[in-house]
Amino acid sequence: MRRMAVALSKGGVGKSTTAVSVAAGLAHAGAQVLLIDTDTQGQVAGMLGVHPPAGLAELLAGERRLEEAMIEARERLWLLAGGRGLAGSKRLIDRQDFGGERTLGDALVTLDGRYDYVILDTAPGWAVLSVNVLLYAAEILAPTALEVLSLQSLLEFQKSLAAIQRYNPDLALRYVLPTFLDRRVRKSAEILAQLRTHFGPQLCAPVRYNVRLSEAPGYGQTIFEYAPESAGAQDYHALVERILHGDP
Repeated sequence: MRRMAVALSKGGVGKSTTAVSVAAGLAHAGAQVLLIDTDTQGQVAGMLGVHPPAGLAELLAGERRLEEAMIEARERLWLLAGGRGLAGSKRLIDRQDFGGERTLGDALVTLDGRYDYVILDTAPGWAVLSVNVLLYAAEILAPTALEVLSLQSLLEFQKSLAAIQRYNPDLALRYVLPTFLDRRVRKSAEILAQLRTHFGPQLCAPVRYNVRLSEAPGYGQTIFEYAPESAGAQDYHALVERILHGDP
């Protein structure tokens, strides 16, 4: 079972879009996938057009068992939803005297062998739930908008990972995904070249700026359902293929 965090400390880089698209693409390819939303905004459920009665907050609070907290959002794609209730989960974790940083991993321990992929969408920053995610995951997929501030955030994020990796040596920044590529903007090409220099084989083919990607969530559909022939669908399909083949 591959445990992949879609993470970057900066917001607005396409993390939720990437998490949903990758999870849906993997499920469509035949994999059993669990998608976990660890953000208090809880956008993932809406992006998939579902309204779960419970989710991650209820699981962490001990109010629901894992099987009761998740729903099947698509064939082979299960969702453990986020939402405002996770604010209480953060307080619950903070009050623990010992082991709070492993709360998420402890709650998910029974997953081993049940799914091919666990994809975890994260909030911006280094909140306690994001740290929990990075202590549970083994791989990081970091979406990075092709702008200067995002590049700086990625380099800082990479440095900060060293502290997490002391406690989770299996964790690796495996994929760097450039997002919002607009070839009409010269700066985009310059930043893409810098990413290639810094990250080499970890760098994925970029996701082009595509209005269909921003429209699809409004209809509760994935990009593959809403606009399967669009540039956004093509680019995320290429990423899914890369992940399926295990390419670094």
